[in-house]
Amino acid sequence: MTQVVHTRDELAAALDKAPLDQAASGIAVVMTMGALHDGHRELIRVARQSSAFVVVTIFVNPLQFGPNEDFEKYPRTLAEDLEACRAEGAALVFAPSRDDVYPGGPPSITMNPGPLGAILDGASRPGHFAGMLTVVEKLLRLTRAEVAYFGEKDFQQLALISRMVVDLELGVRIVGVPTVREKDGLALSSRNRFLSPEERRSALALSRALREGAAHGDPEAVLAAAHKILSEEPGVRLDYLELTGPDLGAVPDDGPARLLVAAKVGTTRLIDNVPIALRKAV
Repeated sequence: MTQVVHTRDELAAALDKAPLDQAASGIAVVMTMGALHDGHRELIRVARQSSAFVVVTIFVNPLQFGPNEDFEKYPRTLAEDLEACRAEGAALVFAPSRDDVYPGGPPSITMNPGPLGAILDGASRPGHFAGMLTVVEKLLRLTRAEVAYFGEKDFQQLALISRMVVDLELGVRIVGVPTVREKDGLALSSRNRFLSPEERRSALALSRALREGAAHGDPEAVLAAAHKILSEEPGVRLDYLELTGPDLGAVPDDGPARLLVAAKVGTTRLIDNVPIALRKAV
């Protein structure tokens, strides 16, 4: 049975009673902002394969929204989210209020995401990653997590969390889970519900561009193929299309890389990415 708690004290009491199997991975956490879709459910399923006690957090974090972003209209669907958590066998759901996460009001000290947080989404959304890392660090501690699962769709987020855990020696294992997609290729996102039918058709250009780019081994050909697809779709307003190393660093001459895209379709901002294998020209 899935237990639901809303306060720090309730969470601590539930964790004190957690029946942990020492042969398993202990407490695992899946952090969400609610509006759960099958991508979130896959995170819970993967976590349950190796962890004895899976905690799902549901909290729309105000710190990671900019002044002109969609905090107020971000979907809040707690009843449906709890049903999804129960169906996937989560042991515990922590759905706190803003005051429970930030009891003294907005924190005066937040995480500095460093240079990795200033590129890609960090360049387009100042302050976003500082707010994201701040709440992730707090929730890791509050849930006493030994392992945390995050989707690769938010690849820069995953990279920053992995770096934070290492740099601050938090002692938590971070696991990335591959992006879950609709049958037509669209990456699952809570924001997809804001797309009109016409906008959703336009949004398919993002995953199509990534697939076309990934079919090439030369960096210039990768970007050229992806840009061509995006330029042919008038409903897509490109923010960035970048090829990086697998850790978001410099593009290697050969081997694993990452192709990332962000764009607005209508008023909805979408992101996506795919792994790529670059090959030296012979």
